[in-house]
Amino acid sequence: MLRGIDSLLTGDLLKILQDMGHGDELVLVDRNFPTDSVARHTVSGMLVRDEGVDIPRMARAILSVFPLDSFVEQQIYHMQVVGKPDERLEVHTALLAVAEAAEGGKVQMGSIERMAFYERAREAYAVVACGETRPYGCFLLKKGVIFS
Repeated sequence: MLRGIDSLLTGDLLKILQDMGHGDELVLVDRNFPTDSVARHTVSGMLVRDEGVDIPRMARAILSVFPLDSFVEQQIYHMQVVGKPDERLEVHTALLAVAEAAEGGKVQMGSIERMAFYERAREAYAVVACGETRPYGCFLLKKGVIFS
């Protein structure tokens, strides 16, 4: 255990977050996402699982050490609801609230069509899988830089 580090941030997850560079994307997903097949194609080939927590709890841990990219229009993307591309679900607003609290201000969230989300996820750095039970709890988080 480390002081000041959330207990959800395992050694493997901390290494992934540390090794990521500015602009790299982390995939944070619910229990329905095809984690194994997608993770194999990511930059790191890494999958971190914690099926005992939901998306907001895992996001709070990750965003305690992970800066979001301030140089892009959208720092976070969520998977679109099939047939309802403009719908934002409670799981989406919950993650956005966690992100804004961590960043201390407004964060922009875009959406990506389901199949396009899978393709983009395969190009991300790594996948973090949670036990989130709400559907469409799938996100891409773009890493930023630390200025101080």
